[in-house]
Amino acid sequence: MSRWDDWGWYRPAPKRPPPARGIKMKRSGSTWWGQRWIEALERMSRGYSNRLGRGRTYARAGRTHDLVVEGGVATAKVTGSRATPYKVRIALAKLSEATWRKAIMTMAGRAQFAAALLAGQMPQDIDAAFQAGGTSVFPAKAADLQTSCSCPDWANPCKHVAATHYVLGEALDRDPFLLFELRGRTKEQVLAALRAARAVAGDMASRAGNKDRRAADDDEVPRVSLGRVTAADYDKPRESIPMLHFTFDTSPVSGAVLRQLGAPAGWSSETPPAETLAPILRAAAEQARRLAMAEPGPFHADEPEAGQSAAQATSRKGRTKVLASGKRNSWSPAARTAGAKKAPIRTKVRGKQ
Repeated sequence: MSRWDDWGWYRPAPKRPPPARGIKMKRSGSTWWGQRWIEALERMSRGYSNRLGRGRTYARAGRTHDLVVEGGVATAKVTGSRATPYKVRIALAKLSEATWRKAIMTMAGRAQFAAALLAGQMPQDIDAAFQAGGTSVFPAKAADLQTSCSCPDWANPCKHVAATHYVLGEALDRDPFLLFELRGRTKEQVLAALRAARAVAGDMASRAGNKDRRAADDDEVPRVSLGRVTAADYDKPRESIPMLHFTFDTSPVSGAVLRQLGAPAGWSSETPPAETLAPILRAAAEQARRLAMAEPGPFHADEPEAGQSAAQATSRKGRTKVLASGKRNSWSPAARTAGAKKAPIRTKVRGKQ
């Protein structure tokens, strides 16, 4: 069938449906490093930022598939209007040995960096480690990023490359070490180098401590004379205890850890665990915040409500249930004896049922 109509206009072929194995992007940038990936691409140039939006629809429709990150290169296929999927390749410039060495030493020297990386998290100020070598782990200029696509579109990025950018950002949410791999180091290489650097630093600190202890042993040991302490003064503080102030901030992203872990092997539902459990986690976090701040709320079922006597509150105690969404529901004994329909799963609060 010809794609030219009777008036001489070219009619583009209709888009083929997304493949069953397509990666449907839910939300790219659910972690700070995933957000930083998209932001870095948007800051490269105005033209690059304007073209990124063209691939967002493709990414959400699941037209990107067969994403592979290996050897510091991300490859994928994108199904468009042609029978043969387009081939996309994305590569970041590899960092030099000297840059990686300085970055590893900086990471090893900061306990919070090492703890986060060994736990599978990306420290929020990780760029400080790479700035010691005069660069950034994220792409900062056009020379840091090399892309190609088998489509005939000359624009960079084309919508197929842009769709792969978003899908790759969602993959970075689940595994932040993919960013290191795109820069030339695998997760195993980074962690092994980090452990080795910390072992060397710990050995040097141990030697210095032994030297200080030997020097201290040569000095005269000071003696301290303790005064008499009475039973009344035993628990009495020597000075006023300072006030402690705490803040409880809501996480900007809900269920980020669940998205990183992905679906377990036995998960059979089409809905991801992060979407299924996110409402329960939000309700639990809100309850924890209320308890920490001693705020009255719908979860305090044993407290009398406005205009209610203590006796009325006591009579209702133990008959109030809280739904998973946080709403209260009254479940009376009469409803049970009348053969009412089984209520949805609820969480019991104070009181016997």
